[in-house]
Amino acid sequence: MIVQIYEIQTPGEARAMIDLGVDHIGSVLVSAEHWQDAVIRQTVATVQAAGRKSSLIPLFCDPDRIARVIDFYRPDIIHFCDALPMDVDGPEMTAIVERQKRLRDQFPEIAIMRSIPIARSAWCEQVPSLAMAERLELYSDWFLTDTILLQDQGIGLGDQPVNGFVGITGQTCDWAIARSLVQSSRIPVILAGGIGPLNVAEGILQVQPAGVDSCTLTNAVGASGQTIRFKKNPDKVAAMVSAARVAGSKKVLSASR
Repeated sequence: MIVQIYEIQTPGEARAMIDLGVDHIGSVLVSAEHWQDAVIRQTVATVQAAGRKSSLIPLFCDPDRIARVIDFYRPDIIHFCDALPMDVDGPEMTAIVERQKRLRDQFPEIAIMRSIPIARSAWCEQVPSLAMAERLELYSDWFLTDTILLQDQGIGLGDQPVNGFVGITGQTCDWAIARSLVQSSRIPVILAGGIGPLNVAEGILQVQPAGVDSCTLTNAVGASGQTIRFKKNPDKVAAMVSAARVAGSKKVLSASR
């Protein structure tokens, strides 16, 4: 069972995640203007030197700049989490598919992870998650489920924590849709969206993913009770890794029967 942890921005925190047994260690580029970050570059190198996989999210979509990002950082995985259009056959989705195809052709050695937005259970049918995945599967190496927020009554997109992108909501997506994605995909699926040490085992057993991902629910918490972005709680990460390993073993045993 793969354990992936975001958002790791320094070599020191990367080493802490490595010591805790994390498999995929993810970093985030938050600025298109200041995308060359020597500290994050060293973080990627630290992860790779330890034999773990580095994953990198750019919070921008310009394909030429993303190509320069890949050349500069050389991550194992480039991870796209920009919000996808609801019209899966429209020109906007076609442009996204073509962008991934060009990057695959240009950098065949770099794996592509694509976040697939899945709504909360009450409104999950409002988002064509499986159809989105079908369009993108050919030019993706990994899928990652993540929670997309909708407006009240499930009508239209709500405000996301990062405008134009999916993730860091701290809320679970519909696990039945996530399970359907696992069953229908020919590539491995990482379960994300509100995953932490208290629910990771249940998520693994229900969804049967190839791995699990956490950001918000393994973050440190400040005095006001708010999570602190870009700062992990090592005890939460350790508990999540342990629970994921146990549940992953049960998943393997169940599959072998």
